[in-house]
Formats: sequence, structure tokens, C-alpha cells
Amino acid sequence: MKLGIVILAAGQGTRMKSSLPKVLHLLAGRPLLAHVLETALSLQPEKTVVVYGHGGEQVRDAIDEPDVLWVEQSERLGTGHAVQQAMPLLQDMDKVLVLYGDVPLIRKESLQKLIGNAQSGVGLMTLTLKDPARYGRIQRDPSGKVQCIVEQKDASPEQLAIKEINTGIMLVDTPHLQQWLQELSPKNAQSEYYLTDIIAMAVRDGVDVHVTQPGNAVEAEGINDRPQLAFLERVLQRWQAEALMRDGVTLLDPARFDLRGNLAAGTDVTLDVNVIIEGQVVLGSGVSIGANTVLRNVQVADNVCIRENCVIEDAVIGTSSTIGPFSRIRPGTRLADGAHVGNFVEIKNSSIGPGSKINHLSYIGDTQMGAGVNIGAGTITCNYDGAYKHQTTIGDKAFIGSNAALVAPVCIGENATIGAGSVIAKDAAAGELAVARGKQITIKGWKRPVKEK
Repeated sequence: MKLGIVILAAGQGTRMKSSLPKVLHLLAGRPLLAHVLETALSLQPEKTVVVYGHGGEQVRDAIDEPDVLWVEQSERLGTGHAVQQAMPLLQDMDKVLVLYGDVPLIRKESLQKLIGNAQSGVGLMTLTLKDPARYGRIQRDPSGKVQCIVEQKDASPEQLAIKEINTGIMLVDTPHLQQWLQELSPKNAQSEYYLTDIIAMAVRDGVDVHVTQPGNAVEAEGINDRPQLAFLERVLQRWQAEALMRDGVTLLDPARFDLRGNLAAGTDVTLDVNVIIEGQVVLGSGVSIGANTVLRNVQVADNVCIRENCVIEDAVIGTSSTIGPFSRIRPGTRLADGAHVGNFVEIKNSSIGPGSKINHLSYIGDTQMGAGVNIGAGTITCNYDGAYKHQTTIGDKAFIGSNAALVAPVCIGENATIGAGSVIAKDAAAGELAVARGKQITIKGWKRPVKEK
């Protein structure tokens, strides 16, 4: 079977009250449309077409997916009209599956069930809800066969009492779909071409309608406003947390954990509360992550301890290293095995050698640091001259005294010692003590300024 998928993503989303197209609002750090596309492509369709409208090129530019075809719905005249725009690209498909860019949690397994149940005829995904609210109702005959879908705004009081609703997701044979789309009429409460009207046409033409319900009702939940977006965010985060815990990760409070990307973790990994994972993160075995820590595109080796309140991005952390609390590791940083980075230390675009320690109140930027180096509290590398960045090189086992300023480009030799409070603007010889301090003087008679009364 040649399967084509059309994803309707042209809605403006006025209830979001945003200049951003609705399908680009983020769920777990990714656009709603990206979630739907990932699931759609997992079915390995022959063609996937996204119908976009509001936001135009902004929607296309936000989705980097080469296997997707794009069609614009310049006039938004309903779901039936939207599918009509995609049909020229799908005429050679056997079946067409209709999905929605604002229904992000639909799962592959539920769609496979729908496809399996509708080998012939039309496949329709429905839900039975206690409060059907604004959804279209599934009208059945006395024998239980589906007769039609009645939109909420067109429903009679008797029809509004029906609890089974239309999710909008359906699978249709392409020849039938092309025929029925041509018959749609906008004679309804919203003056739109309803895709749902094709169900009554299928019944009229003797085509079977096979009903499937998703594994979890929330899979078919659409997003129309920010409260719904927030609700599905917590649902998805809970699903992700449960999957990680089943794989052996310890989350001290699954309700206070956010995964906004992909996490691969070894054994015996522990994450404290309010940890945020973004992008691509790899954690080795025996890793512990302290509370309120953000990891963004990070590789962490085995037995690393990251304490509370750290921000680490685009970095590689070596085995048995210790970081934090309150450390910031910026892009381009590599910590070798056994490195120690402590409170209020910022490192950027630097390599820190095995066993080296930067434990307090320091900034290290554009630096190549050897093994066994000790950086005293308050030390900074002065890497920027106002126009260009320059590199600092620190040899193995160098000792940098507190409050030193290393003015790049500069090289500190192996086993060199830098006196506390020094400003080092010239290379420091290996094995020697370098001290560069201004002469202390006393200014007699100097008066401290005081406020006038």
C-alpha cells in the first residue's frame, strides 16, 4: 500500500493570542508541528504533505525536514478545502491519512491500529468523552453503524447529547477521497467545506466506515489556547519521565523534570528536582545531577557529579569530574577526567586538563590548561582586547594564586607559580615564581568622600 499523509497546519490559532503561528508554539522544546511530523514519518509514508497558511514561510523555515512537501492554503475555507489543496500531490497514493499540526501527542501505535482496521473503506478515529464540548458528534444508526459526523455548531439538542466525538483523524482511499472532496458544500453554520461531510458520503455510497479509538484519549487532544498547551506539556513530560524511569534513571520527583530534546543515560543515573534537559544530552553511568541544573547539548562521562544550580551547554565532561554548585560551563568547553570546577566559576571555549581544579569565583575563557593545575579564587583570563579573542596556555601543575589576571595571549609554563594579585601580561617561565603587582603606597592626608547633610 502506498500511503500518503496530509498534515493540516494552516490555522491561525487566534485563541493563542500570539503573532507566532499556532503550530510553531513549543511543546517540550519543539514546535507542535515537529511532533506530528516525527510520528507521521515513523509510519514510512510514500509522501507527506503539510498544508500551511497563517505564518507562511515562517512555518516552513522552522521545520528542517527534507522529506516533506509543502502546500499553501491561501484562503482558509475549512478542513475539506485544506485537503483539496494537497490532493494534486497525493493522487498516485493508495490511501491518504489526515493528521493535524495542533494534535501533537498522537502515537504511532494508535495510527498503525487505525490503518490495520481500515484495510478497505474509511478509517475514522473517534473518542468517547464525558463532556464532548465543542467536538463534532458521531451519529450512528440503531444497529451501531456510523452514519455521519455532525459539527457541534450544526448539531441539534439530541445530537449534542452524543458522547462519541470525531478526532478529525481519518484514513481514506484516494479515489473516493478525490470524488467526495469535489462534492463538499459550504452550506453550514461556518460557511466552510467540512472534511467530516465525506463520512455521510461514504455511507451513501456503501463504503464501510471502520472506527478506531486511540490508546489514550489525550493523544487526540488538540491545542487551541495556552492552558491546553500547558496541560499537554505536563502530560508529555510525565510520559517522558516514566520512560526514563523504566530504563533505570532515578528521578527524585518526576513531576519536576523537563526533557526538551533527547536524553541517553547509562545505569544508576540520578536527577534531582527541576533538572532541565535540552537538545542532545548523553549521561554516562553513575552520573548525579543536582537540583535546578540545565544541561543543553552535553556529553557527560561516567561517575560525574554535577551539583546544584549549574548551567552547562555544548560541552564535554570527562570521567569522575565534579562541577558546581553554581557553575556555568559555556560552549566549546572540554573537561578532562577528574577535573574540578566549583562555585561561581565560568568556563568558555577551553580545555581543562586531567585533575585540574578551578574551585572558586573564576572566569576561564579561550584557554588550554594542562593536568594538575590549581587556579586560585578570583582568577580570570583576560581573553578579549575589545576586538579579538586571544588564547591563554597553562602548563601542567602550574599554580595560579588568587585574584590573578592572565592577559592573553600569554603562556604559563609547567610547574610555574603565579603570585596572588598579579597581572601577568608576559609569558611565565616553567618552574619559576612570577609576581606582577603595583607598588603599594600610602597617600597621607587623603579624605574619604562623605555625603553632604
